[in-house]
Amino acid sequence: MANVVEALVSGGKASAGPPLGPALGPLGVNVAQVVAKINDLTKDLNGMQVPVKIKIRSRTEFDIEVGTPPTSALILKELALEKGSADKTVVGNLSMEQVIKVANIKRKSLLSKTIKKAASEVIGTAGTLGVTIDGLSSREAQLAVVGGKYDSIFEAKV
Repeated sequence: MANVVEALVSGGKASAGPPLGPALGPLGVNVAQVVAKINDLTKDLNGMQVPVKIKIRSRTEFDIEVGTPPTSALILKELALEKGSADKTVVGNLSMEQVIKVANIKRKSLLSKTIKKAASEVIGTAGTLGVTIDGLSSREAQLAVVGGKYDSIFEAKV
């Protein structure tokens, strides 16, 4: 049976220190190899917290599954912000194309069956961060999505 180690690492910047080193060291696997592979797989998520699952089959064989960062982290990265608003003041504005980009990244882990519904979930998260969509509040943007305002964009992105 394989040992499994789950950790939250900084994308592209994992190290042999905590949390990986102490968890992997006793299992006899080459920690430097595992860290290098994680960094290679997460280089596009540079600096973001990324969940990883390492399945160790033997001292030399391992598999790495990379999860997706939280929706809020993807939104903040898209806007180059460090954090959202604590009091719902507007801190940024996403275009619908950016919303769809985030929805596509998160698609596997969202409950939505369509990109349109996934975008609506992303819009809801954006609202909690103080982010508007094309200048609209999250509520107004969700109503616009349901009303078909962005259907041409959704059809082009499918």
